[in-house]
Amino acid sequence: MSATVPPPRCCSPRSPPNHLLALVWADGGYAGSLVEYSLAVLAVVLAIVKRSDDMRGFVVLPKRWTVERFFAQLMRSRRLVRDFERSTSSAEAMIYWSMTTLMTRRLARSRSSRA
Repeated sequence: MSATVPPPRCCSPRSPPNHLLALVWADGGYAGSLVEYSLAVLAVVLAIVKRSDDMRGFVVLPKRWTVERFFAQLMRSRRLVRDFERSTSSAEAMIYWSMTTLMTRRLARSRSSRA
């Protein structure tokens, strides 16, 4: 008898929509049927950030910069550098822990500068 692994909570068509997210930015490589799927099944608007065809070389895209900065802040946490977690719930908890640490450092820094 083989045990079946249930799909992740975020991707299950039977799960209720995640009301914490309303808009998700994605790279141009994700354009296509994923946009309709995310709206129909996950109740999330997927906005594709594309670069213009007339741009040459490296150009910073405004929304992509926000996403890259977020990933860089996550990678400051040692356990998130590699995929050490066995379950998605523990990985999600580590992301919450990393963001909580980041926000408390920002709050502590801004309070000391106000004094």
